Amino acid sequence: MKKITVKDITLIGIMAAAVYVASAFLQIPIPTAIGSTRLHMGNVMCLLSGMLLGATPGGLAAGIGSMFFDLTNPAYITSAPFTFAFKFIMAWLCGKIISRCSVGLKMRFIGGSTAGAFLYVLLYIFKTFIEDRFVLGLPLEAVMLTVAQKSVVSSVNAVISVVVAVPLGLALRPAVTKFISQK
Repeated sequence: MKKITVKDITLIGIMAAAVYVASAFLQIPIPTAIGSTRLHMGNVMCLLSGMLLGATPGGLAAGIGSMFFDLTNPAYITSAPFTFAFKFIMAWLCGKIISRCSVGLKMRFIGGSTAGAFLYVLLYIFKTFIEDRFVLGLPLEAVMLTVAQKSVVSSVNAVISVVVAVPLGLALRPAVTKFISQK
């Protein structure tokens, strides 16, 4: 097992802060028939965390930054544990694919970020279905309407996240790699 360094903790903290800021301040609210949802750049930073830091550190940065956003917003506070887990998994999968595949770096970034982003969409939609149907007890028709609307917005958010994160990751990777390798 790799020893955790101050540099690791610093990078996780910086990326967690970037995830938080992008989630909180780089967003567009989307009104829907059943409330509202939003497009935000937090997922870009989550994917970037996995790309630049690797699976576990990237997952921690994504989960921590997203969880803190939820904890500071009354509308999302009860979702904080799920958000931590789901965003961790998104960045972890992205980082794992990038580190394990043997194709070119650009293809690894595209594949890893796409897999991570759409796994997150599936987890989020599954949670929405379970919560609305079995916790809140909403009728199936209302649940399916909510799931359909959130699926569309989340999928658009996933595509935007991949399109923005891949070139950012490719541009930033040399500097982050150099920083990590310095003593």
